[in-house]
Amino acid sequence: MRWQGRQKSQNVDDRRGRRRTSMGGRLSIGALIIALIAFFLGGDPSQLLNLLQEQGGAATQVQTQPRSEQEEALADFVKVVLQDTEDVWNRVFREQLGREYDEPTLVLFTDSDQSACGFASAASGPFYCPADRQVYIDLIFYQELGRRFGAPGDFAMAYVVAHEVAHHIQNQLGISGQVSRQRGRIPQADYNDLSVRLELQADFLAGVWAHHAQKMKNILEEGDIEEALRAAHAIGDDNIQKRSQGYVVPESFTHGTSEQRMRWFKKGLTTGDLKQMDTFNTRNL
Repeated sequence: MRWQGRQKSQNVDDRRGRRRTSMGGRLSIGALIIALIAFFLGGDPSQLLNLLQEQGGAATQVQTQPRSEQEEALADFVKVVLQDTEDVWNRVFREQLGREYDEPTLVLFTDSDQSACGFASAASGPFYCPADRQVYIDLIFYQELGRRFGAPGDFAMAYVVAHEVAHHIQNQLGISGQVSRQRGRIPQADYNDLSVRLELQADFLAGVWAHHAQKMKNILEEGDIEEALRAAHAIGDDNIQKRSQGYVVPESFTHGTSEQRMRWFKKGLTTGDLKQMDTFNTRNL
């Protein structure tokens, strides 16, 4: 992928190599008096003391280790890809939807972090949190794509970023909210089917991004599309289940098969047309 020397997004919260430590932690006389009042009013003073102590300790972020040149280059790459998504979706939203695009923030973290959707870890892989409208990525996933999933290459990582940004688009359009509201209201197998359709739509949107990014910026090099397709194939439910447990349980799928993920990405890549994104009214996924 052609990316060196191009503009990088500013919508990045770089939390790499940080950990939180609590400083201080001593309680004032006033805090102890408040806890005693809570006790006499029938409350639990221990809970209040814990809360006051957490709030009283100054949280600091400490750099734990220096960053390698390779890691910095990968971070720059991801920032360029995010900028490309912003440029594409700002234009596509105006031209195809007649509305403005709300750009998400991308959080780079190391090992673990806290999101509004809960605890984020490197093991969970990249994800989008609709509650804080942010994409979370530990850059070690780039290595995992090659080592664990057999899908190396910079455009494979670009596909992953574009897929998570696509979930932000679904959130902005109200699609993901409609799906999440069905949780617990319908049988689990039916909800899993909705989840698959949501993920395949995100793959389609990632393809739409690649279509327009190529037209606007000529980003693609030989082999890039194959890299993205290998990544889509590698993270298909059937492929992951075969490798992890040796057999496939279709009714438990939540992201779609390898074939489906590749096909919907290619459809978005070929058409670039948001009118063809409706995976929810399509029988043959």
